Parts: sequence; C-alpha cells; structure tokens
Amino acid sequence: MFEIIAVSFVLYSLALAAAWLSSSPGTGIDNAAEQEKKIIEIDALLPQTQCGDCGYPGCRPYAKAIVERGSPIDLCPPGGAVTVRKLEKLLGRSSYHHDLAPLPENTIAAIDEETCIGCVKCIVACPVDAIIGSARQLHVVIPEYCTGCELCLPPCPVDCISMIPSRP
Repeated sequence: MFEIIAVSFVLYSLALAAAWLSSSPGTGIDNAAEQEKKIIEIDALLPQTQCGDCGYPGCRPYAKAIVERGSPIDLCPPGGAVTVRKLEKLLGRSSYHHDLAPLPENTIAAIDEETCIGCVKCIVACPVDAIIGSARQLHVVIPEYCTGCELCLPPCPVDCISMIPSRP
C-alpha cells in the first residue's frame, strides 16, 4: 500500500513540475490553471466562427496560441478591430502589427431575396446561426449575430449572398 502512495506522490510531483516548466513565456502566466482561465477568457472574446482565417483551426486553438506562445492578437478578421481592442485590454498589451494596413471594416452577409432559392446550404454553413429560413423559402441574415466570417459564401449555389459593411 505504501508503494502505491509513494508512486502516486512521485507521479503527482512530476505532473506539477511539467506544468511549471511548460508555463507560458509569452504571457508571464506560470500556473496551468491560470493559463486555462486566460485561454477561456480570450476564447470568449473571439467570434466563434471557427473559420481558420487567423491561421489556427478554430477560436480555442488561437486563444491557446496567444496564451502559450504569445501569438499576435490581431489575426482574427471576423472579430475585427473591436475584438483586437478587447484583447488588448484583457491582456494589457498592444497588437503586434500596427505597422500593417488597418484592419478591414467589419462586414456582414446579406442575402438577395430575388435570387435566393432556399437551398439551406448557407444555414448549415453558418457557425453562429445568423441565417434563418427553411427549405425552399427565403433566408434572412440576423445582422446582430453575423460575424462576417464568409463561410456562407462558398456553399451558395446561386451566389445570392454578398458581404456588406456592418453598421456601428
């Protein structure tokens, strides 16, 4: 019995040491629990489009890269300048690429009623449920929910979706 307790203690100690050694050099967060908390906070600020435009396969992997590797905080096109400013405030740092061109204006999808055939493919593609409608009926975009990720554009067989500037 003593051997099991000793082995458990050694394994627990090794796990703690590994967590401490893998702490984030990019953010100064040393505790694994603090890192996870920060990843959750950053992920909550991202638009959850899972579009991959940032170069990561989704919003959570991008949030994890920000915390663990100090990745730039201005790589999310759907989030736009608003998300960058929120991340700057949360993390207490400015974005790395101020010398690049300004972020594009936030856009949202708009569906042309004359052309829409109600195929539902855009509804299936939308990761934030910003498009409503039913089969063989006109579909409509809810502007407040649309993040401008453009994932609804490729599946549309009649090209009835366009991106328009969002209202502030």
